[in-house]
Amino acid sequence: MTLEVIVQNGEEAKQAEKLGADRVELVSAIAEGGLTPSYGTIQQVLEHVTIPVQVMIRPHSFHFCYSKGDLDIIWKDIEALIDMGGERIVFGALNRDSTINETALEAIITRFPQLDITFHKAFDEVPSLKDAYQTLAKYKKNIKRILTSGGKKDCMAGMKHLQMLAEMEKDIGGPRIMPGGGLDAATIADIHHKLAAEQYHFGKAVRVNESFSNNFDSETMLHIKNVIRN
Repeated sequence: MTLEVIVQNGEEAKQAEKLGADRVELVSAIAEGGLTPSYGTIQQVLEHVTIPVQVMIRPHSFHFCYSKGDLDIIWKDIEALIDMGGERIVFGALNRDSTINETALEAIITRFPQLDITFHKAFDEVPSLKDAYQTLAKYKKNIKRILTSGGKKDCMAGMKHLQMLAEMEKDIGGPRIMPGGGLDAATIADIHHKLAAEQYHFGKAVRVNESFSNNFDSETMLHIKNVIRN
C-alpha cells in the first residue's frame, strides 16, 4: 500500500520520508489548492529524498481550462523539471465544458513521453466520472493514477462513486484510483475497508493540529500506515 503526503519544501520531504511516507506530492501555495513550486524548491526536494516526488504543474488557481499562454508556461515548467532529473508530475486540464482536455494531455505525453502523471482533482469537476475515467484510461501508460474524492467534497461523501471507479479500474485496467480529500485518522479505516485502494493521498490531516504551517504528526502517520498496511 502506498501512502502519499503533500510537502512544500525539502525539510518537509525529508521528514515525510523518515516517518514512512512512500511518495510525496510537492506543491507551493497550498492555500490556493497547490501550484507549481519554484525551481529551487523542486531541486531541493529531489536532492533530499529517495522516495518518488510528484511535482504539481499548475500555473494558477483560477480554473483548469488553460489558455495557450498557460500551456506555454506548463511546457517550460515540465522541461525544467526534466532538466533537474524529475519525471513525475501532478497535472489536470479540462475543456470549457469541464470534460477532459485530451488535446493538452496528448501534447504533453507526445512531448514528454517519459512522464509519470497523476491526474489531480480537476477530475472531480467533470460532468461524468465514468466517461472521464474511460478517457484517461486511454493514456494509462503515462497517467498512472487519478487523485479523486469521487466528485464530492470528501471521500466519505463520494464513497459510492469511488467504489464505482475502483470497479472500473479492475475491469479496464486503467489508472489507479487514489482516494484523497477529507481523509484523516478517524475515517481511513472505514474508507480502506470499503475501498481497499492501493494508494491514499493525505494533506493537512497528517500535520500537527491539521495545519500546513506545522510539521507532520508522527502518531497520526503511524496510525494511518498501520491501517492501510494491515
